[in-house]
Amino acid sequence: MTDTLIIALAQLNPTLGAIAANLAKAREARAKVPDADLILFPELFICGYPPEDLVLRPSFVAACRAAVEELAKDTISGPGVLMGLPWRDGDKLYNAVALLANGKIETLRYKFDLPNYGVFDEKRVFQPGPAPGPIAFKGVRIGVPICEDIWTEETCETLAETGAEILLVPNGSPFERNKDDVRLNLVVARVTETGLPMAYLNQVCGQDELVFDGASFVINADRSLALQMPMFEEAIALTEWRRGDDGWSMVQGETSRLPEKEEETWKACVLGLRDYVNKNRFPSVVLGLSGGIDSAVVAAMAVDALGADRVHCVMLPYAYTSRDSLVDAEECAKLLGVRYDVVPIKEPVEGFLAALGPMFEGTSSGITEENLQSRSRGVILMAISNKFGGMVLTTGNKSEMSVGYATLYGDMNGGYNPIKDVYKTDVYRLAAWRNSQGFVIPERIITKAPTAELRENQKDQDSLPPYDVLDDILEGLVENEQPVAEIVARGHDEALVKRIQHMLYIAEYKRRQAAPGVKITRRNFGRDRRYPITNGFRDGR
Repeated sequence: MTDTLIIALAQLNPTLGAIAANLAKAREARAKVPDADLILFPELFICGYPPEDLVLRPSFVAACRAAVEELAKDTISGPGVLMGLPWRDGDKLYNAVALLANGKIETLRYKFDLPNYGVFDEKRVFQPGPAPGPIAFKGVRIGVPICEDIWTEETCETLAETGAEILLVPNGSPFERNKDDVRLNLVVARVTETGLPMAYLNQVCGQDELVFDGASFVINADRSLALQMPMFEEAIALTEWRRGDDGWSMVQGETSRLPEKEEETWKACVLGLRDYVNKNRFPSVVLGLSGGIDSAVVAAMAVDALGADRVHCVMLPYAYTSRDSLVDAEECAKLLGVRYDVVPIKEPVEGFLAALGPMFEGTSSGITEENLQSRSRGVILMAISNKFGGMVLTTGNKSEMSVGYATLYGDMNGGYNPIKDVYKTDVYRLAAWRNSQGFVIPERIITKAPTAELRENQKDQDSLPPYDVLDDILEGLVENEQPVAEIVARGHDEALVKRIQHMLYIAEYKRRQAAPGVKITRRNFGRDRRYPITNGFRDGR
């Protein structure tokens, strides 16, 4: 039995499916903490989280096990390891954590409470394990609940009742705004109920739409914060634990400052974009820089994520592109230090119009002709992508995606959208915050009235309510699933709310074809909010 324990918390960035690379990263981390007794890795670290249907492939599960068995051989000396992996036992597949010590896999514990809501569908691929008991390590009884196991009382209570002295929690907990406060309150509740200290370790990475923000921490049994690791950064914390008359506690460690509000959202978008581009091995990105706020914000995020030398901005002007937009886009590109080209679209648009002229004869010009401009831009950006290898970024915000103000095969063309889950009013706040860190977005881009410039003197508010009104209605419809009557009671016109609801529902087919983008809100389109395309329901009729 020991009265001191050194536990390393490895807040790291795995690549899903890159088992050999994740093994190498684990070995590198372990080598950095030779004096630790034990090193904890995040949930399913050896394969990455969430693995989704990859774990249904027997060869994938076998490769994960082989990698962990290789890592176990290293533990003849040095720190023991708590490593997450998918584990097959007979015909059952578990989300597991393995204790590696003395050169072998000493024991396993399985996730008991499988999440099956929002972005999670673990019951699709895993079976729940039995209620776990503590693991004995160097005479200390350590409870290892896995992520969702601490979101209800049962698992932690069982561990406390069966003699656990310390709780170490490996997590794959996706980011959403203000979730760090939710996690902290949750852990404090479990600590209060069990009387046990808890170390909460979360991975930090971008995985398709999801971002994992790290922000790992330790709460002692007296509910004091003993450690706060950074957000959106890899880090390894070496924590010292001592046994006292009242049980185990961690000696006070560092407390990193966590970003809030716009800074938090910006860093989440940047991390999601960086990992998507790099892990999918794109050399660079290309986007249309229109002189509007959305594309300017995306360009700035891309520079922060990848560096200016990997960002290519293209202005694609037509007859309705204003002089202000041309000037603002060029200035923004100069401030960001990116490559900037101008490719006029007059000839392709007029070519399409000429080709379609006989068929369209006798009809009025309208949205069809306007969308030819957007689709010409989409074709050109995709051609640049095909020629030079950079991935096209789309730049539509959540307000536009909600009501269908985006053109299929036009401005929706592209591989990723960092602001897909950011409402328009928040885009303005993000632009102001980014400029406070270093001026990169010309002031006129922020202050001028938003417009798609697809016809003379066009403004978004010609057919939409002001964005503060629209976003408040969407907050009710999308984020809170409120009935129309409740949204009207907040001061909105009933006919307008019903119109926005209708626009939201009929745009579902467009969203199904949209590029993935970073999840920021509680209910992003796709993983969280899964509405049918064919849908005759309307609330408040």
